[in-house]
Amino acid sequence: MPLIDTHTHLYLSQFDHDRQKVVDRAGDAGVGWMLLPNIDSHTAGPLMQVCRQYPSSCLPMMGLHPTSVKASYRTELELIGGWLKKERFVAVGETGIDLYWDTNFAREQRECLEQHLQWAIEYELPLVFHSRNSLKELFDVLQAYRQEGLQGVFHCFPGNADEAKTVVDMGFMLGIGGVVTYKNSQMASVVQSVGLEHLVLETDAPYLSPVPHRGKRNESALLRHVADKVAEIRGVDAEEVAAVTTANATRLFGISDFLGISE
Repeated sequence: MPLIDTHTHLYLSQFDHDRQKVVDRAGDAGVGWMLLPNIDSHTAGPLMQVCRQYPSSCLPMMGLHPTSVKASYRTELELIGGWLKKERFVAVGETGIDLYWDTNFAREQRECLEQHLQWAIEYELPLVFHSRNSLKELFDVLQAYRQEGLQGVFHCFPGNADEAKTVVDMGFMLGIGGVVTYKNSQMASVVQSVGLEHLVLETDAPYLSPVPHRGKRNESALLRHVADKVAEIRGVDAEEVAAVTTANATRLFGISDFLGISE
């Protein structure tokens, strides 16, 4: 059963010298599709170029990462909105709130998040959320949109089992990546507490490589390690993890419709 890497930054410079080999290795490892979230206006062009180069395996998202929300955020939003108007995407993102690196633009991050929620409603797309030191703030914003039927993923989910239940109750999925393989990671208890039907798999490449590659550049081919760890935690076969999480991602991101594939 093929896997779907629902979050990889394959367009970043870390892959400039061997991107083709990375794509080939992903295919050899059984990763059928790679979903690319955007960071800001500077990465949108490279992201789209990679997706055009590999149209059958790389699918684009569009958004403004919260750590890129600075004084020029309104210009950034205008540029991101322009991309959403003229191109097709599988999701709006990544967006969210990050209060770990810098809290000076907390209000602006919230404003940007709300704009992304409006885009998701307008274009009928799922959302991909980034959250760091900010789950409560993110939950507070989303509460006001409970009736909008929004869907999406809490990428690299940073919370505990109780917070995971809140995410699921709100109708969103959890993105599980390499962190689940780390010793003493609370992600094990999250994966134990939430059914597979609420999970999708991701790498966040080039970051957060799974064990036994921790500390090295991450890539989509390593997603198998994440699937194997989830299977171990859940006490099921890795093929079941692959089947369920791939079905989840295919449905959530409308991949068949995006690619014109008959189901």
